[in-house]
Amino acid sequence: MLPAEPDQSLKFIRGGIDRVDDAFVLLLALRQRLVRAAMLAKDAAGRPRRDPGRELAVRDRARRLGALLDLDAPAVDLLMAGVVASAQRAQGLVADAGHYASGGGDAMIAPMSPTLNELRQSDLDRRWAWLPPPKRVAPLFKLLPQALQQRVLDAVVGRVLAAPVANGSLDFMQDRRLGLEVSDLGLRWVFVLRDGRVHAEDGAADATVRGTATDLLLLASRLEDADTLFFQRRLVLTGDTELGLTARNLLDRLDWADVPLGLRVVLNHGARIAQSARRSYRERHPVASLQPKN
Repeated sequence: MLPAEPDQSLKFIRGGIDRVDDAFVLLLALRQRLVRAAMLAKDAAGRPRRDPGRELAVRDRARRLGALLDLDAPAVDLLMAGVVASAQRAQGLVADAGHYASGGGDAMIAPMSPTLNELRQSDLDRRWAWLPPPKRVAPLFKLLPQALQQRVLDAVVGRVLAAPVANGSLDFMQDRRLGLEVSDLGLRWVFVLRDGRVHAEDGAADATVRGTATDLLLLASRLEDADTLFFQRRLVLTGDTELGLTARNLLDRLDWADVPLGLRVVLNHGARIAQSARRSYRERHPVASLQPKN
């Protein structure tokens, strides 16, 4: 029941509207993740990302459901036009905004101007288009002595994981070996907790996380979440699954503010640059981008 007082009733109703709006945003976020997964599937199958027939089917389905619910048809059309345009942008396509002619018929599409963020991203992609894919510079990284790599990693990981080591959150890793493999750079390290510190070592691992340099950077910088990367098979966990998942969950809970500011800046900028370079390379070499990434 609504409160008897008009002002209280209005407040109650607006609270309900706010919750519905929150649900809209959450559902849109979920839809975007599914759209990106569909994009990868289309790329792998060699199919075009844009499917006008599918877009029309999505809008027609929404219109039929709206009619059953006695909703205003133009309002449903406008809503779905925005949803479709958002999906197009998520796939790196030039988004369209449009509406259906009243009473049926084909979609009448009007171009939507790119947003400021899209213009900035496009400029960033062009700026880093000259960077080669990681696999081409892998031989240079292999020239770095393993001992030097391990010393650098010991210093960085020691700073980042100092708090969880001190409070005992990492005790499950005591004498357990967790591997990290950068597939396109040909780099591999094994981390173990010993003597109150996490060390980088050689040898076999109990569990290994494998991914490309760009995807691992996106994970480390928190520009993409682990669930998405693992679901899309851009990261792969092998070996002791329980050990790997426990470590991943701990890192997900790690307070980003505990990571040194300088390292946060480096990771964020590095991940964005790598992502832009990869996007530009795939646009210029669509066939090569269909090859396995891991």
